[in-house]
Amino acid sequence: MRDELRFIVLDGVEGCGKSTQIERLAAALREAGEDPVVTHEPGGTPVGEAIRSVLLSPEYPQMTVLTEILLFCASRAQHVQQVIIPALDEGSRVLCDRFSAATFAYQGYAGGGGAEMVEQLDARATGGLAPDLTIILDLPAEEGLRRKFGEQWREASALGDRIEQNDAEYHRLVREGFLAYADRCSERTAVIDADREPDEVFAELAGLLEL
Repeated sequence: MRDELRFIVLDGVEGCGKSTQIERLAAALREAGEDPVVTHEPGGTPVGEAIRSVLLSPEYPQMTVLTEILLFCASRAQHVQQVIIPALDEGSRVLCDRFSAATFAYQGYAGGGGAEMVEQLDARATGGLAPDLTIILDLPAEEGLRRKFGEQWREASALGDRIEQNDAEYHRLVREGFLAYADRCSERTAVIDADREPDEVFAELAGLLEL
């Protein structure tokens, strides 16, 4: 593993396989003698999990995009201070399932909140901390929804959490948002084609990280 990569994020559209790949990455690091801290957003702390329950609950369909951004950033602020910075300070490698790129893609781009506002609020939430590398697992939105919900994906509005219940066009915009983030932050972002078998995706991921 490239030693300079201490804080690594995997992100992407629904069903892209990031949770599977982060588990495989963590297992590979443990086999190599490391003990990575594996975490996720929204959540990662008791405060963050409480915020997550509100953010994703279908009980709040009227939630505005600004409220979403503020809640995601509130969860992230707690996460950074309570989990990520302490782990990095102790010399651990941190693997995170979603981080700033997700807020940019979902709320900033697909939700219409705007890149500038998301970046400003995110910078306050993180205190300027950025991942050493964000890996976007790129996949057509419809394929991701099919993977997650099966052939009923067109009825995801009845199957998923509050954000997953958005229509297919929203999820297509999320994908565009992730690719826009990769262009905007190209010096610390990589895009991997996730429209393949998990073993092929992991092989490219491992090569990128020099595992």
